[in-house]
Amino acid sequence: MKTHNSFLEGPILPALLRFSLPILLTLVLQALYGAVDLWAVGEFAATADISAVATGSQTMQIIIGLVTGLSMGTTVLLGHSIGRGDDEGAARAIGTSIRIFAILGIVLSVAMIFAADPIAALMNAPESAYRQTVDYIRICGGGTVFIVAYNLVSAIFRGLGDSRSPLIFVSVACVINIGGDIILIDFFHMGAAGAAIATVAAQAISVALSIVFIKRKGLPFPFTKAHLSMERKAAGGVIRLGSPIAIQDMCNEISYLIIIGIVNALGVIASAGVGIAEKLVIFILLIPISYMQSISAFVAQNAGAGRYDRARRAMWTGMGTAAVLGGIIAGFAFFRGDILSMLFISDMGAEDSAEVIAASAEFLKATSIECFVLSIAYCFTGYFNGLGRTTFVMIQGLCAIFLVKIPYAWFAGSREEPQLFQIGMSTVWAALFTLAVCVVYYIFRSKHHSDLR
Repeated sequence: MKTHNSFLEGPILPALLRFSLPILLTLVLQALYGAVDLWAVGEFAATADISAVATGSQTMQIIIGLVTGLSMGTTVLLGHSIGRGDDEGAARAIGTSIRIFAILGIVLSVAMIFAADPIAALMNAPESAYRQTVDYIRICGGGTVFIVAYNLVSAIFRGLGDSRSPLIFVSVACVINIGGDIILIDFFHMGAAGAAIATVAAQAISVALSIVFIKRKGLPFPFTKAHLSMERKAAGGVIRLGSPIAIQDMCNEISYLIIIGIVNALGVIASAGVGIAEKLVIFILLIPISYMQSISAFVAQNAGAGRYDRARRAMWTGMGTAAVLGGIIAGFAFFRGDILSMLFISDMGAEDSAEVIAASAEFLKATSIECFVLSIAYCFTGYFNGLGRTTFVMIQGLCAIFLVKIPYAWFAGSREEPQLFQIGMSTVWAALFTLAVCVVYYIFRSKHHSDLR
């Protein structure tokens, strides 16, 4: 396995695009896990199963947000070591991360199995979909260990400058998930539980493939069993860099969960519609998320090498292309959200199907605006993450969530005649807040610290 030293030399745009495209495709396939579950139950099961998968998968996004955020600490720490040419530090970062994430995966898996019922109740899961929601959360939650393992492996590859290998692993797993959904839901009529089983099995296979690959190809530096010990300095680095992002990501997913809870109180039609819209938003957000992850890895290696000017140019380069691509996709979602929503429901003759699609399109109009704004804002946060300024990213993120998004969603949902568009606008105002704060912080730091150190 080789690192991609084009991060440190040569034209920025080609290197960034070569690294970003596999990340984008990988994220697309990862998002298909939940989207295929929703499509399968919409195709072969009942509206209650759609609501269950929508609510349950949003719950799992909290876990994914926590793990993905923490794994960013591994990516940044590893990138800094590689930029400095510190092979021993890179090996310690990987070994310590394996220990940390193994413990985390086991603890979360056990906790989610027992917490499934209370979570469904807390989420205001509609009565007709309550049992299906519990089953989905319990099964997917029990497989959290595979989610943790996959995100760690992906973080290591990103830190090394390799974004292609995870794409291979998740491609195979996605095919298996699609096949499993069709077999378990259509032929065995297992509904939401069948979707959950197929998802966990696919994730397990993805992890197994990645482990086999690493054993055969090895790492670009010496790595022995001795490096698997919990090295205090490396552990501190991973937690210090990753925990602020993890807290922010987890709270962000909780905020979406709160929004789902507000919407669930409006009935099963609104719940299913917003569930579909959220699945579509996940895909639209893949552009800014892929650039955020790419810029974080790119900046981390250049910061480790002391090339701060190149790091800044990478941010601006990525921001320009992200804004164009994000704007095109968000624009289509804003004007033709009904067409996108139809992908998840086949029976257009049913009255409730038309109502679900209308609800989804209404909510999607607002959240598509959020996605465009975040195409720009996430490039800033990716840049700050790569520099190790993860505490700032966390603070501004928490302010956006708890001072803007949740209060506005509650206000919009408590009106006499709540509108899904207005509830969705809570995400837009939060995104604008993030962008404004990031711009101010960047200008302030640039004036007082030319390298943002």
